[in-house]
Amino acid sequence: MTKVKSLADLKAMREKFQSNLDVREKGDIQDEIVQVKVAMATCGIASGAKQLMEYMMEKAEALKIRAVFTQTDCMGHCQLEPTIEVKVPGRDPLVFGHVDNKKADEIFEKYIVNNEMVEGVIPVNREVIDK
Repeated sequence: MTKVKSLADLKAMREKFQSNLDVREKGDIQDEIVQVKVAMATCGIASGAKQLMEYMMEKAEALKIRAVFTQTDCMGHCQLEPTIEVKVPGRDPLVFGHVDNKKADEIFEKYIVNNEMVEGVIPVNREVIDK
């Protein structure tokens, strides 16, 4: 954690936390904005998911992308951590694996902004059980 050495440092820290809180409070308009879920189980955290989430929040703000970021439990892709799920309004959610800052940039700039497909999508393998 950053050491606070002055009142200016404390104010800057408060502003950053306030900004992050604003992003989280957008939950009531989730269907209208980009939703990013970051897997934060032990394997995700060990792979850098916390730092990735912070980076992505800052990137979204810099690109002026309205987004809400949430932490989620294990997505079942431990060998592909860090993993994220991205839901853009009007599109099905996609799960990406091995996401680092460079891949996050690509997801934002190509997939979210320009609706272009990027590598790293984890295929959906779901079985429906009818009873």
